[in-house]
Amino acid sequence: MLVACVALVRPTVAAEEAKMDIVDTAVSAGDFKTLVAAVQAAGLVDALKGDGPFTVFAPTDAAFAKLPKGTVESLLKDKEKLAKILKYHVVAGKVMAADAAKLKSADTLADAPIKITAQDGTVMINKAKVVKADIVTSNGVIHVIDTVLIP
Repeated sequence: MLVACVALVRPTVAAEEAKMDIVDTAVSAGDFKTLVAAVQAAGLVDALKGDGPFTVFAPTDAAFAKLPKGTVESLLKDKEKLAKILKYHVVAGKVMAADAAKLKSADTLADAPIKITAQDGTVMINKAKVVKADIVTSNGVIHVIDTVLIP
């Protein structure tokens, strides 16, 4: 499963990636269908297409699949709760992995901090492992994680 998660974002030239914003990059990657649907349902597309910069800890479809059965469907019907969970995956500013690894925590757009730990080359955001880091976009950076963060 981890091998599949590591190769989530199609290889592209960094300059090409930087031309697309966070939302377009997630859409083109193909393994963030649930995240993109959630961002749309929560009405956050325009915000994440904004100037930023933003740092997004993006859970894969496999990460959403690990949630208890019915959780995603329930969240898609509760726009306010969904928006809070999604904002918990976003930090203001462009925080590259090397910088994140030096932090102990970061404040999210959900007004709740995330815990950051780094050990032996692995960066953890709460209990989520960063499986691909530093995907540069025109308005920030995406770090792919293997677990949905719940505030």
